[in-house]
Amino acid sequence: MRLLVPLLLFGLAVPAIAQHQTAEPTRFTLDECIQYALENAVSIKNASIDEEIADARVKETRGIGLPQIDGAVSLQHNHQLSPFFARAEVAEQLGGVALNGLDPSDVIAAPNFFQLPSSGNASISVNQLLFNGSYLVGLKAANAYRELSRRSSRQTREEVIQQVSKAYYTVLINNDRLTLLDNNISRVDSLLKTTEAMYRNGFAESIDVDRVRVAFNNLTTERDKFHNLQELSLQLLKFQMNYPMNAPLEVEGDIASLEVDERVLQEYAVSWDYTQRSDYQLLEANRNLQQLDVRNKIAAGMPSLSAFATAGYLTQSPNIGGLFVTNTNLEETDMIGPDKWYDYSLFGVSLNVPIFSGLQRSYRLQQSKLNLMKIENSFTTLRQAIDLEVKQAATNYLNAIKTLESQRENTALAERVARVTKIKFEQGVGSNLEVIDAESALKEAQTNYYSALYDALVARVDLDKAYGKLVPAETE
Repeated sequence: MRLLVPLLLFGLAVPAIAQHQTAEPTRFTLDECIQYALENAVSIKNASIDEEIADARVKETRGIGLPQIDGAVSLQHNHQLSPFFARAEVAEQLGGVALNGLDPSDVIAAPNFFQLPSSGNASISVNQLLFNGSYLVGLKAANAYRELSRRSSRQTREEVIQQVSKAYYTVLINNDRLTLLDNNISRVDSLLKTTEAMYRNGFAESIDVDRVRVAFNNLTTERDKFHNLQELSLQLLKFQMNYPMNAPLEVEGDIASLEVDERVLQEYAVSWDYTQRSDYQLLEANRNLQQLDVRNKIAAGMPSLSAFATAGYLTQSPNIGGLFVTNTNLEETDMIGPDKWYDYSLFGVSLNVPIFSGLQRSYRLQQSKLNLMKIENSFTTLRQAIDLEVKQAATNYLNAIKTLESQRENTALAERVARVTKIKFEQGVGSNLEVIDAESALKEAQTNYYSALYDALVARVDLDKAYGKLVPAETE
């Protein structure tokens, strides 16, 4: 029985360990990579936090128009009361101060018999804004700031999608290139074995075997180097996605299904508008904010009206300890009594009318208007930059498509030449050098093809960005 529990625990642990060791890498398509990045990328998280900050700022601004309630409690002890200044005759009448030969009209400093050394005050105040032009503009500005934050967040998502897409295409294409290198190695290995057999039978020279072996060794070395580069490309993809660097990850997709054609240019051009660009939307949000800033500067010269009310209790005592003792022997009609708290209240309205600020408001308004002019000027520059980017992206895309088509044709021709050359060599009517040259030309054509394919895919991503099509509508 004592051995049963450890055996049961071991039996439960073994499947868990085996499952951990045999866990397969997560396979992500491009959309899944983008979705993961949009949910986990640090820049996206910070952009979401900025949106929450903007929401909090809107609520903070709205709170200015709600009642402002404050409570206050103060206890004070005057170690030495300030003297009471009065004419001698008044001091004599109120406090029994002897004139001692003073003229009744003389001003003397008499002891302060109107105030006790210790005092206490407990009150609650309410202030309610009734009208303030800056507050009304501030409400609109707060909402405009929230919109600015949302547009900035969209631009961040666009950048993440662009980076993840390029990194994904690199890994996907390199996977195909690795498979192609394996096929090339297998084909050259078969050629090496054939050449060695022909050499043993006297139909080839040793130099022919050496040429093929050199080509085989070069391909093997190239594959090992390319495998290391592929690991680095995968790490870059993980970094762009904020995916755990030590966790296994594989990309899933078919290169043949990737759409790279000229039709997309026509589709994009039909409904193209500057407002589809995130940077244009961001500048519009900035302009809206600056317009509201101008209105706020104007509203700063308008009157403001508020209401207030205060209620509380106060008392005085000969000593600080008396503030905490309530004298219950006093009648409600007593006018004066130490150690008793007396209530008081007040309410009213306050009107503030700005009259003259040394022309400060005027110059603040002038600065705000000039900043608005700068933003308006920025629209012209931005539209020109967008036009140039769209034109450049379209040109690069068209050139990439033509290059890709040319390299695809060259690869097909190189494959046919390599196949025919190998057949001729095996039948004894071709040279070994021709086979090596054909294999080198095929490898170069394949490398050029995948480079052209990657350039075309990257050009498509840049084209989507230029036309503002990177961010899906459902993620805005």
